[in-house]
This record gives sequence, C-alpha cells and structure tokens, in this order.
Amino acid sequence: MTDRRLYALAGLLVASGLVHLVVWLLLGGPWSGPVSWRKPFTFGLAFGVTLATLTWVTGYLRLRSRPTWLAVFAAACLAEVVVITVQAWRGVASHFNLTTPVDAAFAYTAAGGGAVIIGVTAVFAVAAFRPNPAVAPSMRLAVRAGFVSFAAALVIGAAMIAIGVVASRTVSLDAAYAATGNLKSGHAATMHGILILPVLAWLAARTDWPEARRVRLVALGCAGYLFAAGAVVVETALGVDVVTPSPAWVPVTVGAVGLLAAGVMIVGSVHRRQNAAANAPSW
Repeated sequence: MTDRRLYALAGLLVASGLVHLVVWLLLGGPWSGPVSWRKPFTFGLAFGVTLATLTWVTGYLRLRSRPTWLAVFAAACLAEVVVITVQAWRGVASHFNLTTPVDAAFAYTAAGGGAVIIGVTAVFAVAAFRPNPAVAPSMRLAVRAGFVSFAAALVIGAAMIAIGVVASRTVSLDAAYAATGNLKSGHAATMHGILILPVLAWLAARTDWPEARRVRLVALGCAGYLFAAGAVVVETALGVDVVTPSPAWVPVTVGAVGLLAAGVMIVGSVHRRQNAAANAPSW
C-alpha cells in the first residue's frame, strides 16, 4: 500500500470521527460512558491521526518491508474504528462486551487489532533505535522519544484491556469500565508524543542553527513532554485527580514548560529566518 493510499485512509478515518460528532450534535445522547457517540468520534479521529503520523514518521526509519508493515498497521486501525462505530450504531458497548456471540466477535476483533498494533509498533520502535546516518541527529532523537511515548500509550491500553476483561468476567461490564477509568488520562497523555516531537524536530531543521543546537532544543522538548506525560501516568494510576487544580499539577507543569520553551524558541527562530529571507535584497 502506497503512502498516498495510507494518507487517504487516514483522512477517511478522521472524516468518520467528525461525522459522528455531527451525529451527536443532531441526535444528542450522552457524551461519556460505554455507549455514546464520543467513542466513534474519538476513535476515528485518533486512529486517523495516528495512521497518518506513523506513515510520515516511519519514512525516517531504515526498515525493510515498510509498506507491508504499514498496510498491516492500517488494517488494524480500520478494524478498530469499524468495531467501535458499528457497536455505537447498534447501541451497545464495544470493549469488554461479551454479552452475545456477535458482541463477543466484535470485542475479540478489537482486542486482536490492538495486539497487531502493539506488535507492528514494536517493529517500528526497534527500527527507530538502529543507526541511520541519513537522518539528522535531532530528528533521530525526536523519533526515538516519540516511539517511547507511543509504546507507553499502547502498554497502558493493553493493561486497560486486561483489567477490563477480568472485571467484566468476574464482576460486571460496568465494573470493567470503572476499573480502567483511572488509566485513560495516562493513555491519552502518552499517545501524542509520536507526532509532537518529530514535528518539533522538523521545525528545528528549518532554523539557521547548527545541528548541535537543534539537538539541544529538541532534547529539551522531548524531556519536557516525557516528564509531563510520565507524571500524568503515575498520578492517575495512583488515583490522583489531575483535572482539578492541585499540587499534582506541579510536575506536569514543569514538563509542559520545557516542551513549550523549546517550541517557542524553535518557532521564533523559524519566523526570524523567514522574515530575513523575505526582506533580503533581490539583487
């Protein structure tokens, strides 16, 4: 599958998510809970953006059979979104729902898709840590940190599935959703490093700085993101409320400030360079 087709599929998944946002606005209903229009919206958006991101980022890897691995990853993303969407239209829960043979088939399909995504991501992550002199050190650093973050998100997601399955079988379906609630924030916080950090390095490559300085700024951004996301993971796993203002915000804020500082300096340098080029004499 070519990159163009992968981007097209990613766009289709994002569009599917946005359509369900419109459906919710028109039909109403709960926004949260195991049966809501939020799920097809967020899953379509998340898997579409993730597929587009991995298609772009893996272009920086030395990886045999990259199109094949990406095609497998794309098929798993599509399966996840289809399962969530169909179950939402059926008006039943998707995850952990083994109530009927049809529900169980959907639940096991989603679990299988998640396992495929984890396996393919492991292949990508290993490739990211191989030497690749063709890619700038700042981008190599960002891609590696991004895959560390993304792998953490998938591990948390797998833990949520395992905990939910046990709770659904031993207690109830409602207990399964309650048992995994404190892991959602950590899962979300670690999910987006694979996009944010390589974008930071991509912008740094458009400055007039030497590569050594780009590496330092990208390293600051990576450290800030990973520290903030890690704090969210630890605090929410311990049951700490990270939404309401509290001392729990301190470590998250420290990390966020590091990421923001790196971003501001890089974007500022790119802007100054563009202004200088625009104002340079044409002769």
